[in-house]
This record gives sequence, C-alpha cells and structure tokens, in this order.
Amino acid sequence: MSGWQQAWPAPAKLNLFLHVTGRRADGYHNLQTAFRLIDLADTLRFTERTDDKVTLRRPLAGVPPEQDLCLRAAMLLKQATGHRGGVEIELDKSIPIGGGLGGGSSDAATTLVVLNHLWRLGLKRAELQQLALKLGADVPVFVFGENAFAEGVGEQLTPLALQAAWYLVLVPPVQVPTAAVFAAPELTWEAKPIRITAFFDGLKQRALRNDLEPVVSKRYPEVARHLAWLRQHGEARMSGSGACVYAEYSTASAAHAAQAQLPQAMRGFVARGLERHPLHELTE
Repeated sequence: MSGWQQAWPAPAKLNLFLHVTGRRADGYHNLQTAFRLIDLADTLRFTERTDDKVTLRRPLAGVPPEQDLCLRAAMLLKQATGHRGGVEIELDKSIPIGGGLGGGSSDAATTLVVLNHLWRLGLKRAELQQLALKLGADVPVFVFGENAFAEGVGEQLTPLALQAAWYLVLVPPVQVPTAAVFAAPELTWEAKPIRITAFFDGLKQRALRNDLEPVVSKRYPEVARHLAWLRQHGEARMSGSGACVYAEYSTASAAHAAQAQLPQAMRGFVARGLERHPLHELTE
C-alpha cells in the first residue's frame, strides 16, 4: 500500500443504535451510538501535483468546493503540518449521499489517512482523529478504523468486537440533511446514557433505538414506508440521520432471501459487516 494513483477504499458505516442524551452549549448534541463498518465503499485515487494546489478531478454535483470534505481534509492536513505539496483527488461514489451511511465522512478520513501516508507526514492515529473532528462528528471513527461504541458528539470511541453479520440496506429516494434533523423542535434529547455492557445485552432488544428515526419518518414518508416494509423481514432501524434503513441477519443467505422479496419500486443492497477498516494498518 505505498503508491500514488492506486485505489483506496472509504467504507460506509451503520449506526446499530443512536441515542441522543443531551444538548450542549455549543448547539451540538451528546450522543451514544455504535458504529459498524460495512463493505460498501467509495474509492479514492490521489495524483501528486507539481504545484501546491489541492483539486478534484470530478467535483461532486451540487457540492461547492469549499464544502467538499475531501478538499477540506487535504487542506486541513497541509495547514496542520506545513506540507507544501499538491494533490488531485479522484472520487468514485458508491455510498448514497444523504443516506446516513457516512460516505462523505469516510471519504474525508481516507483522504487524511492516505495523504498522511503518501506525503510521509508521520502523524499518529490520535493526531489524525483530532484533525478529523474538525471536519465532522462522524469522521474520527473512520480514522479510528474499528467498529466502535461512541459517546460525546461521536468522537469518544471504544473499540467493539462484533459478530459476523450481513445487512439488507434500503435506500429511500430522498436525501436527509443531518443539520435539519438535529435542529428539529420535536427532537427529544433525554435518553438515559447506557454502558457498553448494556449495548451487548440489549442489542436484539427494542430498548435500543435510533432517536432520530421518529423525526425523519414524520418528515420523509418514504423513509417510514421503507421501514414498515423492512420490519416485516427483521428488526429494522434507520442509520444515522437517514435516509437509509437496514435489518441485520446472521447469514448472507438470509439477507439475500429478504432482498429477493424487495418490491420493484424499492432499492436496496446486501452488505457484510467488517471487523475493521481496510486501511487500519496504514496508521499507528
């Protein structure tokens, strides 16, 4: 894993639960969640430039350059280290945008991790995680590189050893803006914090939930409709702030059997849960 221009993965994540435990003075919310990495991934390639510019080969439609997380990650890394090199970033998207699967955050994390490696900057994982938090609350877990129990705004991470699992993930035809969901007046933030042991004890129990789900289901009927269908085929839950919803299965065949019954008007895919990020070994 040493060269420029090779393909570097940025895997998606699922939130196995998401409890909102409070609102902070800075407007952010305190959360508890469990992140599960899955094998659906975007792909990034990095080409060295002869100048000091950071550019995208194909800008994402509808995303202004100053908001693009890959560009922001590369610029942040340059500013933090004083590195003078430039790079062109090529991003191939597979993860749905606005789906609650962490695609943009994962792209940013892969940019930090890979450019730290290619530019030989020598930042440790903990240092990269601190930079990652400046880009968004979901970015640190992808630098952390393991399934994790998360607290705070999502940056306090404890590794989780999770059993093998497969997921049927449905993709409603809507994009859900995260900020608007957290700003919704009907969102409650009074969940009682739980311990990691309670997560494992309650993983298959309805005590674990996604507190954002009622808000999103009310505002986006398509999300509610997809959840209702999926609940006929397993215990279904929304990931992150939506719109994607999923059910977990202990075998690939069970997940594919549920997928085979999917109505023609609904889109979905089967993903395997990862034990750790494919680039975990790239950072100390």
